Amino acid sequence: MRDVLDDLTRWWEAGEPVGMGTVVGTWRSSPRPAGAVMLVGPDGSAVGSVSGGCVEGAVYDLAQESVAAGTPVLQRYGVSDDDAFAVGLTCGGIIDVFVERVDRESFPELGSVAEAIRTGKPVAVVTCVSAGDDDSADRLGRRLIVWTDRTEGTLGSARLDDAATDDARGMLAAGRTGLLRYGYDGQRRGDDLTLFVAGYAPKPRMIVFGAIDFAAAVARIGGFLGYHVTVCDARPVFATNRRFPDADEVVVDWPHRYLTAQVEAGKIDERTVVCVLTHDPKFDGPVLEVALRLPLAYVGAMGSRRTHDDRLARLREAGLTDDELARLASPVGLDLGARTPEETAVSIAAEIIAARWGGSGERLSILDGRIHHDSTD
Repeated sequence: MRDVLDDLTRWWEAGEPVGMGTVVGTWRSSPRPAGAVMLVGPDGSAVGSVSGGCVEGAVYDLAQESVAAGTPVLQRYGVSDDDAFAVGLTCGGIIDVFVERVDRESFPELGSVAEAIRTGKPVAVVTCVSAGDDDSADRLGRRLIVWTDRTEGTLGSARLDDAATDDARGMLAAGRTGLLRYGYDGQRRGDDLTLFVAGYAPKPRMIVFGAIDFAAAVARIGGFLGYHVTVCDARPVFATNRRFPDADEVVVDWPHRYLTAQVEAGKIDERTVVCVLTHDPKFDGPVLEVALRLPLAYVGAMGSRRTHDDRLARLREAGLTDDELARLASPVGLDLGARTPEETAVSIAAEIIAARWGGSGERLSILDGRIHHDSTD
């Protein structure tokens, strides 16, 4: 919803109903991830995408029907379904799309949700997308909005709200979006109700240590990938906003001291990636001692193979274990033959993506099996 938020809130504030299709489940080579949204506006315009073009036409029609009837519907599209194949989902994947009417009455909390997303406050939207029988049909489309300290709305049962709140907060802390299943009254062993949790956590962080030309390129591609990028260096003459215009912030501090302070402030989580590009043992050694002991998504360090061997020896002397050292991506990046700072940034970004999704880094043309991977989170 983040990608279509401006259009959605504009129509919502004007009191105009909108058809909204949300990908709530994906299997195999699905073209878009869970949480992808497509809107059909009151003027007939289509905004966003649920399939990269494969089934947009079918979802468009379903959204218009949902707006007219006011009834939400969960629709599956996949190649095993003749109708789905007819509308063009030929990628080999399966997607579940929840289509509903959105207006001030059906989604009164949207204004608060939009404000939270825009200001970077964690919020999760929990929607009932499937109910087991006709007696629970009134649960379909109900919403619970979960913040870290409060909730709004209800899924129809206080016990269900409590269970969903606990689980949604856990997913929000991990930066996850996905499905939860419960009994009608929140029983965790039940599967009568299916809830979709759309988590809107602040951007994951990328911290780049070392204010060098390669850092500028890494900061640029990190922002492109959706990270909140910080460049940190202890040398004020190099760590300037002018040299790193694509970074969200530039910090002058010793790398290990800054990372430790961020951990103590609760600003580092398991989605954080750290790139150490300093090329200087007095900087990179201490910060890697801190980073490799944290449950981070990625820790990479630049340097030659000789530099890497020397670095490992110093880190072992500092007391790091073999398991901790195995988490270090060094020399940093994938083997792309990169030479320029920009090419090296692509190499580093590719390794970060591969670590996130469990990719091999091999050419797809020489591999068999699935193209898309499930998250390794």
